[in-house]
Amino acid sequence: MLFIATFPAGTPMPPIRLIVNGRARTLQVGPDVPLLRVLREDLRLTGTPFGCGTGVCGACAVLLDGVPARSCQVTAAEAEGRAVTTVEGLGAERIRLQRAWFLEDVAPCGACRPAMVLAAAGLLRGNPDPSDRDIDRAFEASRCHCGTLSRVRGAVRRAARGGA
Repeated sequence: MLFIATFPAGTPMPPIRLIVNGRARTLQVGPDVPLLRVLREDLRLTGTPFGCGTGVCGACAVLLDGVPARSCQVTAAEAEGRAVTTVEGLGAERIRLQRAWFLEDVAPCGACRPAMVLAAAGLLRGNPDPSDRDIDRAFEASRCHCGTLSRVRGAVRRAARGGA
């Protein structure tokens, strides 16, 4: 739920403190500004794409305290003090997952790939040997318009084995 904060003219906005990809950041943004906008415009982390802007497609997912969240629906104030992980913040884990995606021919268009890679990272961090049901649950909110969601299972299993 978005809210609009108003400040008297000439009054500076209070700072928002975020922890993005393990780094503390302090920003002067309105508390009602979507986290997606803060990530892309203020922090220049463009790996998180803008999708529908309504929280339906899931393309803008990030990990918020380790749990996938749609960054277009989370305000800067709601993210304050919480750990935000974007696809850029996954490091070596990202390479392993992207390799598995490539080897399994998942999502050739790439529109949902960052969100799916983050969902896989969140799943594997908490469950290094997920069942098909676990994988399906982790991706039930993802929208893949390419029809390759069935290949995600193979990619997650491959990544769990090390990505080779």
